[in-house]
Amino acid sequence: MHDDRVLLEARLDRFVRERLRPALYAPGLPVTVERWDCPDEPVSFYRAMVQEFRPVHAGESWGAPWSTMWLKLTAEVPEGFGAAPGLDAELLVDLGFSGAQPGFQAEGLVWRPDATLVKAISPRSRHVRLDHLGSALGGGRVTVFVEAAGNPNILQLEDLRPDQNGSLATASREPLYTLGEVVLAERRTEVAELLADVAALSGLMHELPVDRPRRRRLLRALDTMVDAVDPDDVPGTAAAGRAALAPVLAAPAVASAHTLVATGHAHIDSAWLWPVRETIRKCARTFSSVAALAEDHPGFVFACSQAQQLAWIKEGYPDLFARLRELAARGQFVPVGGMWVEADTNMTGSEAMARQLVQGKRFFADEFGVDCEEVWLPDTFGYSAGLPQVAVAAGMKWFLTQKISWNQTNRMPHHTFWWEGIDGSRIFTHFPPVDTYNSEVSPAELAHAERNFSDHDRASVSLLPFGFGDGGGGPTREMLASAARAADLEGSPKVVLGTPRQFFERAQAEFPDAPVWLGEMYLELHRGTLTTQANTKRGNRRSEHLLREAELWATTATVRAGLPYPAAQLERCWRTVLLQQFHDILPGSSIAWVYSDAERNYAQVAEELEEVIADSLRVLTGEGEVDLVANAAPHARDGIPALGIAETTSAAPVTATADTGFTLSNEHLSAVIDAHGRLVSLVDHASGREAIAPGRPGNTLELFRDVPNQWDAWDIDEFYRGAAVAVEPGTARLDEVDGTPAVVVSAVVGASPVTQWISLPPGSPALVIRTEVDWQERQKLLKLGFGFDVRADTSAAETHFGHYRRPTHTNTSWEAARFEICAHRWLLVDEPGYGVVVANDATYGHEVTRDVRADGGTTTTVRLSLLRSPVYPDPEADRGHHEFTVAVQPAAGPAEAVELGYRTNLPVRPLRGAGPVAPLVTVSSPGIVVEAVKLAEDGSGDVVVRLYEAHGRRTSGVVTPGFDVASVVVTDLLERPLDPPAGVRPGTAATQLDLRPFQLVTLRFARPEAE
Repeated sequence: MHDDRVLLEARLDRFVRERLRPALYAPGLPVTVERWDCPDEPVSFYRAMVQEFRPVHAGESWGAPWSTMWLKLTAEVPEGFGAAPGLDAELLVDLGFSGAQPGFQAEGLVWRPDATLVKAISPRSRHVRLDHLGSALGGGRVTVFVEAAGNPNILQLEDLRPDQNGSLATASREPLYTLGEVVLAERRTEVAELLADVAALSGLMHELPVDRPRRRRLLRALDTMVDAVDPDDVPGTAAAGRAALAPVLAAPAVASAHTLVATGHAHIDSAWLWPVRETIRKCARTFSSVAALAEDHPGFVFACSQAQQLAWIKEGYPDLFARLRELAARGQFVPVGGMWVEADTNMTGSEAMARQLVQGKRFFADEFGVDCEEVWLPDTFGYSAGLPQVAVAAGMKWFLTQKISWNQTNRMPHHTFWWEGIDGSRIFTHFPPVDTYNSEVSPAELAHAERNFSDHDRASVSLLPFGFGDGGGGPTREMLASAARAADLEGSPKVVLGTPRQFFERAQAEFPDAPVWLGEMYLELHRGTLTTQANTKRGNRRSEHLLREAELWATTATVRAGLPYPAAQLERCWRTVLLQQFHDILPGSSIAWVYSDAERNYAQVAEELEEVIADSLRVLTGEGEVDLVANAAPHARDGIPALGIAETTSAAPVTATADTGFTLSNEHLSAVIDAHGRLVSLVDHASGREAIAPGRPGNTLELFRDVPNQWDAWDIDEFYRGAAVAVEPGTARLDEVDGTPAVVVSAVVGASPVTQWISLPPGSPALVIRTEVDWQERQKLLKLGFGFDVRADTSAAETHFGHYRRPTHTNTSWEAARFEICAHRWLLVDEPGYGVVVANDATYGHEVTRDVRADGGTTTTVRLSLLRSPVYPDPEADRGHHEFTVAVQPAAGPAEAVELGYRTNLPVRPLRGAGPVAPLVTVSSPGIVVEAVKLAEDGSGDVVVRLYEAHGRRTSGVVTPGFDVASVVVTDLLERPLDPPAGVRPGTAATQLDLRPFQLVTLRFARPEAE
C-alpha cells in the first residue's frame, strides 16, 4: 500500500481549520454594546453602574496599559433561542484578544446586574452561557456588564528589552486593544464533541511512532471522518463523523499504561508582570470561571493554593467566596498547599517560613474546614535544605513542585521520592513528569508525562495539574473534554480526575520505600533572584527581625504588666510581610510597580512595629533615668541577657593607628586596612592566626558585566566570571563613627559612588563594614570579596532553623552548577579547628571558590553579591541608594556564626527607664536558640516559645520560664499539642531538652490566670 500519511494528515488539518472550527457556532445575533472608561484606578461595580455609558462598536480602540473599561451588553433573545437539542445559547465577547496566552493580555469579568459574578472573558474562554445568567431560554432581554482590564503583555520572551509599561508612572497612554465582535450565538454541541474527538485522536496519532499499527489506524479513522462529514453541512453530519471515530475512541488503554491524576489548577502569581491590585482581579476572574465550570461538570475538581488570594476574595467578592465554600463542601474546590502565598523558600527567614504555614493552614481550616497536608510550590526557584522539617512540623505529609525540571545542567533522578532535610525529617515528594503546572491536557503533554516519568519500575501514577496559569485563567471545558477522552484510550496514559490528596495517597501506598534525596533542591537557574531588587530584600530582612522584637516585647509586656497584646496588628503586619515573600516579589523578578508597592508596605510595617516595640518597652521599664539596653537576641550580648533588658556596660576602647595603612584593634581583634581600603590583615588575639590569604585582600569590590542569555532579573549565567570590569582603587582615611575610630573608604565603581565605613566596635569579636552605594549601572553585578587563608572543603550557610554545608569543589556537574548559593544571615568557611564567618544584614547571594597557592596553602574566597542592574522586567531595577552591613569574624565555628548573624541583624536598643527587666524565658545552652516568643494564636493567653538546635550537633539544655506556669506542652507549628518527642521533658518549672542536630521544638506554656 502506498504511504499516503503526509497527504492525509495535511487533508485533516485543513478540514479542521476551514470546516469544523468555523461550524462550531451558528451565525450570531447582534448585541447592543455601551462603554464607560474608568479615568483612574479600578472602581467597584456600584460606582461603575452610576456612570454614563455611551455606544461603542467593534473596531474601536480601548485599553491604555492598566486601564479599565466597563461594557454594558444588552441583547434581545429570540424565543426558543438555544432551546433545540444540540444547541447551547451563549454570549460571545472578543475584547481584541491576541494569540498570546491568557493572563498576559486583556481580560474581562462578567457581572450580572445584581452585582454577582458570572465568569471571566479570556482568549480561550470568550463565552458566557445564557443559562448561567439566570436567563430563560424562552426569550427576552439579557443585560450583563463586563469589567475589561487593559493589561499590557510584558511577557515577550523572544525580545526581553526594557518595557516602560511596568510602572504606572511611565506606562504608555495609548490604547493597546481593538474591540472585537460581541454577539449572541448558538453553540452546536455535536460539532464541539467532534472537535474534541479529533483533537484527542489526532494529537495521540502524532505522538505515536509512524510504524505503529495504532497510529495507522487512527489516521485511517480520521480520514474516514473527513469523508463522512459534509463540508457544506457540518452540523447535520457531525454525528456521522463521530460515528466513524467511535471504534478507535473505544479501544482501551493497555494494562500497564501510566495513570495521570488530573487536578484543575490556576497558578496565579500574586504579583509579577502586574501589580497586586491586578492580581486581586485576576483571582476573581479565575475563580468565578472555576465556579461556572464546576456547575457544568460535577466531576471536575480544582486545587487552589495561596490563602492570601482567597482572603482577597472574601474581602472584595463575598458572593463569589460563598460559592467557593459551597463547592469546597462538595469536594470540587480543594484548598491545597497550606501556605499564605507560594513563597520563595531560599530567602524567607526561619520563623517567617513557619508563619507562611501557620497563617495559610489556619485560614483554610477556619474558612473551609480543611487541614491541608501537602506543600504546593510548583514555581518557586529552589527549595532549601531546611524546608522539610518546617513542613513536617506544620503537619504536612507531602510536597509538590515542578520547577526543578527547569535545571540547566543536571536532571533530578526521580519524580517520586522522599525528601530529607537537615534534621532528618522526611516528606513524600513528587515532581509531575508533565513538566508544567499549566497543562492543557493535550495528547502531547500526556505522552511526554508518560515518557518522562523516571520511576516506572516501581510506580504507576503521577499528577497532572491543568489549567492556564501564571496570569490566571484556569481550566477550560476543552481541557475537560480532552481528559474525558484520555480516560481509557489505547496508546495514551490513563487520565482520571482527582484531588492532590487522592494522588498522594495512591502514590505513597504503591511506593512507600521510594528513594531518598538528602539536602537542598537547588534550581540550576534563576540564581540572580538572590540579589535583584536589593531594597526589597532589605525590607524583608528588617521586617522579619522587627516582627521578632515586637512579639517578644509585646508578650513580655502582656505577661509582666498586663498590656493588651496587639494580636490583630501583629497578624496584619505578618500577612503583609508574608505576601511580599511571594516567589516573584522577594526574588526581584517583577515589574517596577510591584517594588514601589513593596517598599511602601515595608515602611508602613516598620512604622507600626516600631510603635508596638516602643509602647511595650515603655510599659516594661517604667519611668526613670537609668540607662538601659534591650536585647531581643537569643544570646547575651555585652553583659545584657538574652531576651532581657539590663543596664548598659562599657567595653575596652578601640585603638586606631595610621602608617602606610590603618590598624584597628580591640581586646579581640586587630585589623589592617591599606590605603585603598582593602582588608590586608585580620588577626584574632587568642590564636594569633592570620585570616587573610597572602595576596588576596578582603573588602574587595568587584564589578562584572551581567548579561544572561534570557531571564535578565532572574539569571546570573556562569560566564559572567570572564567579564570582569576594571575598578579603580579607592582611597581610605581615618575618622570616627559614633565616637569609635573607623576607616572611611571612598571609591567609584563604574559610574557609581561608593562609601564604606570599616570599624571594630568596642567588645566586638568581628570587624564591621558598612557600605553605601549610589548605584547607577545597567546590566552589571557588584560583588564584595574576601580571600581567607582557610582550607575549607565545604561552606556552611544559615538556612531554615539550622545551616547547610555545600562542597567548595567542583568535582561533579552538580557542584559546578552551584556557583551562586543562598545564605541567610551568615556563611562560614572552616577547616578543623578554625574558620571565618561572614555575616550580613540584607544579602542572600554568595559565592565560594577555592584555590591552592604556590606556597601550598589554600585560599578560600567568599564573595557576597551586593547589587545587580537588570533591565527586564524593571528597566530601573536597583538604581539608586543602597546600604549593606557585613561583619567578618575569624577563629569562628558554627556557634560564633549563629551569634554573629543575630548581632548583625538584631542591634540592641538603648533606652531609659526605671530599671532592668528579666527575660521572660531563659535557656541554659547557647546551642539551643529561641527563635520566637509570642502569645498563642487562639487568644488564650498561653505563651508560645519556638526553639531549635543551632550548632548542628547533639545539645542539651534547660528552658526556664520567668513567669508562673500552669502546664507546658509540646506542639506543632500550629500550636496543636503533640506527644513529647524523645529527649524533650516538659515541666512547669523547667523543661529539659536533649536535642538532635537542628531539631525544632515548640513549647506552649499555659498561665494560671492568662488574660
